[in-house]
Amino acid sequence: MKAALYDRYGPAAEVLRVQEVDRPEPGPGQVRVKVELSAINPTDYKSRGGATPRPIDGFQIPHHDGAGVIDAVGDGVDPGRLGQRVWLWFAAFGSRWGTAAQWTVVPQRQAVPLPDGASAELGASLGVPAMTAHRCLFADGPVAGKTVLVAGGAGAVGHFAIQLAARAGARVVATVSTPDKAELARQAGAAHVVSYRDADAADQIRAVAERVDRVVEVALGANLGLDLALAGPGTVVVTYAAEPADPVLPVRACMTANVLLRFILLYGAPAEALDHAVADISAALAEGALTELPGQRFGLAEIVRAHELAESGPVGKVFVTPG
Repeated sequence: MKAALYDRYGPAAEVLRVQEVDRPEPGPGQVRVKVELSAINPTDYKSRGGATPRPIDGFQIPHHDGAGVIDAVGDGVDPGRLGQRVWLWFAAFGSRWGTAAQWTVVPQRQAVPLPDGASAELGASLGVPAMTAHRCLFADGPVAGKTVLVAGGAGAVGHFAIQLAARAGARVVATVSTPDKAELARQAGAAHVVSYRDADAADQIRAVAERVDRVVEVALGANLGLDLALAGPGTVVVTYAAEPADPVLPVRACMTANVLLRFILLYGAPAEALDHAVADISAALAEGALTELPGQRFGLAEIVRAHELAESGPVGKVFVTPG
């Protein structure tokens, strides 16, 4: 089969290549998926670049997320799953078989049924972003009746955080940087959208919510001042992304606000939290509560261009079509 891969860490143009490798066979408890669409997340290009190095097992096929069809099952897996459309998560986590290839193999729980009405683009976009959003929202309990602030509401995590929070009964406020991104956040379901660049951003948010109960934060250092201005006793600020420079925390201001800071890295989340996320995301999919982000497609031979575009911070998702 054809696969994009690397055997050392470095810039995309220096280490990524496409070559033929043997098609994997599913082991016990695994399924093999013919990949229709592979999605790139920041963790994928950061891993390839060496930000989180670990020994490479001969070669590494990148990308955790994707969508496709199960075409083989290992021992212990219901043969009835053959031919099932699925969305994939954590494909490359602890495995050489990421989704940037014509086929991948994953433990069966990481191949989740994709409803007929859901596109491959939507399925491939879930995984890391939607599961991260879910963990940020619900690690500290339900959000029904609460006000949730989603920083970066036009990003992938922000998009699904808005939709999952709204589905769970929260009032959602999103911050963005441009009018185009504001429209994306509104389309996702945010009740109120504010530019964080406005000097009176906190006042605009206070006009619709005296305080926020939970913050899904993409840039803690840049945005903590705004978060604290909107916080009160019991507010939880949950951050899921690391900025280039570690922020300096205003300890006294955090104490005064009686705020709780939570740090999320999906790859260390408890298994039961991941399973809970998958179940809720699947239910939301079945209800039609989740929608696609804008996307750009690249062929497998264009893997370097795809990674370079993803690293440039585009709006929406970057996809690779392995077929």
